[in-house]
Amino acid sequence: MARRSALSRPRSVVVIGLGRFGRSLALELMEDGQVDVLGIDNDPKLVDEMAGHLTHAVVADSTREEALRQLSVHEFDRAVVGIGTNLEASILTVSTLLQFGIRNVWAKAISESHARILTQLGAHKVIRPEHEMGMRVAHLVRGRMLDYIEFEDGFAMAKTTAPAPLVGQTLAGAKLRSTYRVTVVAHHRPGEGFTYATADTVLSANDVIIVSGQIRDVEAFSALA
Repeated sequence: MARRSALSRPRSVVVIGLGRFGRSLALELMEDGQVDVLGIDNDPKLVDEMAGHLTHAVVADSTREEALRQLSVHEFDRAVVGIGTNLEASILTVSTLLQFGIRNVWAKAISESHARILTQLGAHKVIRPEHEMGMRVAHLVRGRMLDYIEFEDGFAMAKTTAPAPLVGQTLAGAKLRSTYRVTVVAHHRPGEGFTYATADTVLSANDVIIVSGQIRDVEAFSALA
């Protein structure tokens, strides 16, 4: 089944596994309006539910190399494996995609050991949605953050209100980096959009700010709000 002209362009993605995670991801990619999505699952019911919502939705066994080749999956540059509970299928599928030489393979893991195996196989990005969401929500629940994103190497960005010690001062005068070891990246006042913060920015009590730094420092700084 040749799909080179329709689905092997740079802005195309194959999503394998159309459970809650894969379905949500595939539909979000389609919302962009400029990304073609090939959805694959071995469950006809899940595929039927996605028919008409994705560029193509196909019933296939992703553990079979020939089945993926017939769908031209080997010609894709980006693939997401959303298979969770069937560890064998997840591992075999990721292994096959990597053997194809696909340059960007993302894979869902349901446990630390599952994530470790996928990483050792060579998956370019391993995600644990429930675990990562739990960590994010925990940061929000125990602090004064309005939103929180954690990156690699212990780096994070948080959306929070301006702490009292900063109100009325310029960011340069507050000596954020030396005192709190964080950087205010952007800010906005009620009724206005976000703007980049500068050394001369003076914060008001109702300002919302985006702050970046090491996780521990960002948490401590947000607790001042």
